[in-house]
Order: sequence, then C-alpha cells, then structure tokens
Amino acid sequence: MILPPSSLRSLNQVSIDSSALQVNFSILQQRIGRETRIMAMVKADGYGHGMIQSAVSFARAGCDCFGVAEIGEGVALRRAGIQGQIFVLLGFVPSQEQLFFDYDLTPVIVDHQALELLSLAAVRNGKELAVHLKVDCGMGRLGIMPSEMQDFLAHVEGCTGLSLAGLMSHFPMADNPASKHTLEMYQRYKKVCAQSLKQPPALCHIANSGAALYFPETCGDMVRPGIALYGYCPDGAKGRHDARAEGLIPAMSFTTQVVQVKSVPPGTGISYGHSFITSQETKIAVLPVGYADGFLRTLSNKAQVLIKGQRARIIGRICMNLCMADISGIQGVETGDQVVILGSQGTETITADEIAEWMGTISYEVLCLFGNTNERNYNQTKIEKK
Repeated sequence: MILPPSSLRSLNQVSIDSSALQVNFSILQQRIGRETRIMAMVKADGYGHGMIQSAVSFARAGCDCFGVAEIGEGVALRRAGIQGQIFVLLGFVPSQEQLFFDYDLTPVIVDHQALELLSLAAVRNGKELAVHLKVDCGMGRLGIMPSEMQDFLAHVEGCTGLSLAGLMSHFPMADNPASKHTLEMYQRYKKVCAQSLKQPPALCHIANSGAALYFPETCGDMVRPGIALYGYCPDGAKGRHDARAEGLIPAMSFTTQVVQVKSVPPGTGISYGHSFITSQETKIAVLPVGYADGFLRTLSNKAQVLIKGQRARIIGRICMNLCMADISGIQGVETGDQVVILGSQGTETITADEIAEWMGTISYEVLCLFGNTNERNYNQTKIEKK
C-alpha cells in the first residue's frame, strides 16, 4: 500500500507566507530609500523561515544581496541558484578559503590569518577578491578594534589579490529608540570610515533592523535587516505600535491538532510533577506538541493557544511531545481540531512577541525554535503593499 504524502505529514506544521516576506522587504526598501542597498539576513536558516526559500522571496522583491553566518550557508545558496552578492559574516577556517572563489562569496575579515589565506588563494586562482572588514566600535564582539585599524589596513594593502570593498560594524542597542549609545557609536564608526576608506566606492554599513526603523540617519550605503524582514520589531511588541514599523507582516504561523479530549475531576494532577492540580472538573485537550518541537518547558502553566478562535491556557508541565490545554470554557472541541500555537484564528492572534514574553526571551529565538524544529510549508497569499 502506497500512502499519500499528506498522510505522513507531522501534526505540527509551520507555515511561511512568502508574500509577507516580499512585502516586508518592499516596506523596508521604501523606508530607507531606493539609493540604499539592503543585505537581507538569511542566516540561522532564515530565522527559522528557511534560508533558501526566504532568499528566493526576497530576490523576487528586488533583493540582490544576502548575509549568512557560515560559509556552508553561502555555498548552499549558490547551489540553489541564488544570484547576487552573498556575505559570509563569521569568517572561515583554513581549507575553506577556496570556496570564496569557487562560489563567488564575499568574506568579512576580522583577523590577519584570514587575509594571508585569502591572498594566497587569490594568487593561485589568478583573481582579485573584494573583502569587507569588520570594526568593533562598541559591540564587544567580532571585529577589529579602532586603534588597530591603521596597522590592519596596511596589512590589507600588502596582500596581493585583495581589495578593500567595505567597512562594517554592528549596533548593540539600536532596538531601543531612546538609546543615546547608538548615535554616539555611529559617530565613532563614521570617524573610522573617514580615516580608513580613502578610496571610494568602498561601502560603509552598520545599520540593522533597529537602526533602519528607529535611526534612519545611520543607514549609510547599505543596511542589514534581519528580524524586520520576517515581520517583527527588534524591541518586541512595543515596536509594533511605532509608526515607523507600520505594515510589517509576521510571515510564520505554527499549528497542531487536538489528539484527545477528556474531562478530569477536581484534584487531578496534570502531567509530570503535578505542577497543576485541577480545582474543579476540567475539560482538557491533549496536544501533540512539546519541547522537542520548540514549545519549551518554560511555557508550562503560562502559554496560551487558540482553539475554535478562543484562547486556551496550557496547564501542567509541557512534555517532550505533548502538552495539555484547558478547554473548559470552549464548546464543541473535538479530536482533529486545528490548534494555533503561533498566528491567528478567528479574531484572536498570538504573536512571537507574546510567546517570547511567556518564555522570557525574544521573538528571534521563538521563530528559530519553531521554524527549525518542525515541518515547514510555504504559501503565497494576496497582500496589498502599503
């Protein structure tokens, strides 16, 4: 007996609206201006939305530049047919330098060893490779310290086959519209650029999603948005009420199905450790989703889901593959009914920001957890661009 593919699908499904991704890209491009380039961040498997599929959607909206963390991601994009420029942001290890030439990838450099390896590879290939340097102007993470830039630039100039195409940095507080640090850091970064990039048209780029939305004066030659492309604001739910973020559409939804409906008497302990004990007769829906699916134990007795367009509280400890929802106030729930973990049903909506508050984290982590641990499917809805 040959089973149809649909019968083998998991009950837990993450759906990605490709149209929303395209609209979000267009909104950001309009906000920052057509003269400023966008590097769409598709690392971490597209923030859980699928790296290749997200890149395809952004390309259809006009994107010609993509950012990944590791070189393997860049290779995967090229093998999938993605055109345009692809930046590798986390560097590489010896033996990987040839891949930049084989797959036309752009390296971001933070140390001397990378320069030496790429220079030797450039000579072997008989090609010149354009590189971007990352300077640490206040993030305290990857990057060359400003005080080391002049020596580093001299090293770049002495490396055969390499040319300096850009200087980048990264904001640590641009998700806070009231941050004074962001503009102070930007002035520090501009000074480094002025001292270092004496031969235009090398690019200066520092702005992330927060900077693009809240500090447009920092957008420079190119911006590198991530979370905003996927429909969320870097400062969480409060950012959604900001006019500068108006129109961004969350692209991900996450649904499951009821696998059992049952009633239990007062005094019944629910799930491991009996962290919840019923005070009255309680009707529960058992759901086939748990921490193995990204629905973490920290959501136990906190999270809510949507069933028949109404909110139902998760009660008891969330298990590896199961959790329980209190449906005492919801009529007509049956096995097989759709349950929304993330997204809308009826007039109710649960966002990644809300789940992040319950989880004690940020929307980025929620999206990566759900998208990277569940089956994904893609759809294209008709959305009018604002």
